[in-house]
Amino acid sequence: MAPDLSRRRVWKAYEEGVWSHALVKAALSRSSTLRPGIPSFSNIFPTTKQMKAMVPDPVSYQYQHRDGLRSTMILMNGMVRDFTFAATIDGQSKPFSTQMYLPMPDGRTTMASFFSPLVYNAEQMFLTGKAQYPVERALLTSGLLIAGVESAKIGRRVETPNLATVNYQPNPESTFWRS
Repeated sequence: MAPDLSRRRVWKAYEEGVWSHALVKAALSRSSTLRPGIPSFSNIFPTTKQMKAMVPDPVSYQYQHRDGLRSTMILMNGMVRDFTFAATIDGQSKPFSTQMYLPMPDGRTTMASFFSPLVYNAEQMFLTGKAQYPVERALLTSGLLIAGVESAKIGRRVETPNLATVNYQPNPESTFWRS
């Protein structure tokens, strides 16, 4: 994992094309909370200058996976309030993008219920004796998060050989939580 590119360095990296602008736009196109710049008939996306004004404190982490895949996580509080994803896929001319629906605050409270699905699945595991989704997924995401925080703290790349032994196969069925 590379060090985080927080604050001014995020915008410099963006301007230098460290990550694909097409992928950023593809991810933003899925957002239902995108705060637009000055909309016109041809472009709803904010300019880099507008993004800098909306997101004064962006955060970015870059990961290189064992198979060579590179991924970047960008946190743009102030411009979006949801979670989106975009990727290039071999053989497809356009990026793939999606929005991850999470139980956002309902307006009556500022608290989101992000952990309700986790608690539900833990309860089901206690009741049935069977994990509702591969627990390796939580180990991998936690490991990446810990490495990202450590990388930001020390200012250099953090290797994660401890994650190399984790084998993960997603469920064949959706684990989308419905209340």
